[in-house]
Amino acid sequence: MSTGCVLVAAGSGTRLAAGSPKAFVVLDGRPLLVHAAERVLRSGVCQHLVLVVPDGRQDESTALVSGLAGAEGVVLRAVAGGADRRSSVAAGLAALPADVDVVLVHDAARCLTPPEQVAEVERAVRTGAAAVVPGVPVSDTVRAVDVEGVPRGGPIDRTSLRLVQTPQGFRREVIERAHALASEHGLPAALAATDDASLAELLGAPVTVVPGREEAFKVTRPLDLALATAVLAQERAAGATS
Repeated sequence: MSTGCVLVAAGSGTRLAAGSPKAFVVLDGRPLLVHAAERVLRSGVCQHLVLVVPDGRQDESTALVSGLAGAEGVVLRAVAGGADRRSSVAAGLAALPADVDVVLVHDAARCLTPPEQVAEVERAVRTGAAAVVPGVPVSDTVRAVDVEGVPRGGPIDRTSLRLVQTPQGFRREVIERAHALASEHGLPAALAATDDASLAELLGAPVTVVPGREEAFKVTRPLDLALATAVLAQERAAGATS
């Protein structure tokens, strides 16, 4: 059996305002897609990598990542994404070969996710978890408000809250049944668009939370791109002194 990663990279990147799909925005000379794929591949746990990209950019995406995948002995495939995140993930799942029994679903926008985080999520599934998400503690004060912005009650106890990251890991039968259920019953797109683990929970599958990492933040706005540039510079400096 083997592990496959569905790398979702089909978003438009409207909030990033970079004039191209988010995964193809250049960071330090390379597209976000390449940074994300490289770190997944460096984890050493994946035998298959499926890139889910905007339709028409499959060949381009394959060319960008094929050298990295080949060096790691990973089978690479690129497929077109769908109208929303749920359909894009479903397209990636359908492209995985039959021998894949553990699936990682990762966002290319979390392009600096450490390889160690990828490996830890995969390991948690391999050792028995049905669904796994990495999460980081919330450091800010959190309040609930109504639609007009009026607070409802006092601050929420943040000690029990986590900001969920990717990759999220699943036993294959769990994530496939979750997506089949969503398609069959027409679950709201907003639910599936943000979190595959929430779909798994609808099946009654327990979700295990493992520690996430600050470097796995999501590049969504221009400020995030500036932060990613700074993180890469810091990594280079650390490497030069080690």
